[in-house]
Amino acid sequence: MLTIGIVANEPSGDLLGAAVVRELQRQLGDTRVRFVGVAGPRMQALGCESLFEMERLSVMGLTEVLGQLRELLGLRRELLRFMLRERPAVLIGVDAPDFNLGLERRARRAGIRTVHLVSPTVWAWRPGRVKGIRRAVDLMLSIFPFEERFLREHGVPARYVGHPLADEIPFEVDRAAARAELGLDPEAPLVALLPGSRLGEVERLAAPFIETARAAHAARPELRFVVPLINARVGERFRAELQRCAPELPLTLLEGQGREAMSAADVVLTASGTATLEALLLGRPMLVGYRLHPLTYHLVKQLGLVKVPHIAMANLLAGRELAPEFVQSRCRAELLAPALLELLDDHARRAEIEREYARIHRDLRCDAAREAARAVLDLIGETPR
Repeated sequence: MLTIGIVANEPSGDLLGAAVVRELQRQLGDTRVRFVGVAGPRMQALGCESLFEMERLSVMGLTEVLGQLRELLGLRRELLRFMLRERPAVLIGVDAPDFNLGLERRARRAGIRTVHLVSPTVWAWRPGRVKGIRRAVDLMLSIFPFEERFLREHGVPARYVGHPLADEIPFEVDRAAARAELGLDPEAPLVALLPGSRLGEVERLAAPFIETARAAHAARPELRFVVPLINARVGERFRAELQRCAPELPLTLLEGQGREAMSAADVVLTASGTATLEALLLGRPMLVGYRLHPLTYHLVKQLGLVKVPHIAMANLLAGRELAPEFVQSRCRAELLAPALLELLDDHARRAEIEREYARIHRDLRCDAAREAARAVLDLIGETPR
């Protein structure tokens, strides 16, 4: 049986990894391949073996990582020992470059072929990392069209495969059906709040998002809100903040179901991250709020580590700020609530945004999982059944 190592560190990686695992199983046959490494619930549902809980790797931000550095390095050493013992045909790291590229570099040095799915944003953030990428990967799978050329120009073997979410999400999303599925009011204006998938994000964003909802509801009592919560720990933290800030809000809490919540909404208020791309693919106008740990933000600004004008991938793909961004000190209800109400009221603007998002969706749809699986099999010399 063929063994493939795969490591996903967070919910977005679990989503992407699951799409590729499913396609590799289809092309190879379930009985011919074993997947083992670190997996979230979607990948585990497909039979991936997880050596430990994915949440133990879900850390973001310079200062946040420092607080858990010893544990993260220990987990990476444990993974490396396992991979060197098992000798998989290939090791696939899914996103999380600061963790996975180091693992891939050591595995590659030991003769294990390596693939990284989702190019690090070296064109936007810490471009010096491209040298380390060259040492770490036999193949980089890029999910955005502008990345392949940049990587190849810098000596990184790369292949553009498109984005699995663009294939998975239909061009037309039924808002009424989503509301019916979630038991939500079919007529009331609805805002989805997505304060992040990591505990640290929710700790920083729950309060300003809830306060924004409270201010918007005070101005428009007919407004309703839905909040998908990725797991129990995140849910507990959000509920505590809700009880403190605005227990009276007409707000529906969901366990997971982020896509369904966005599908049901008229407008989305979201943390920066994969959720902005998902909202784009669902055709939902959005506002983006984000706060980093203050020290992390200070270092990012002082060292000039960010090289792009926007933080939201939706805006980078559009080439302009269709989704207003409220970062750090600007991520507060006094600014967010008026912008949210303005977007809800401006139907012409929302229609323009939806048209542009539909165009981008069409460009990103390439049957990414099939292309990624083919690239992996080409690298290791395996023939699909």
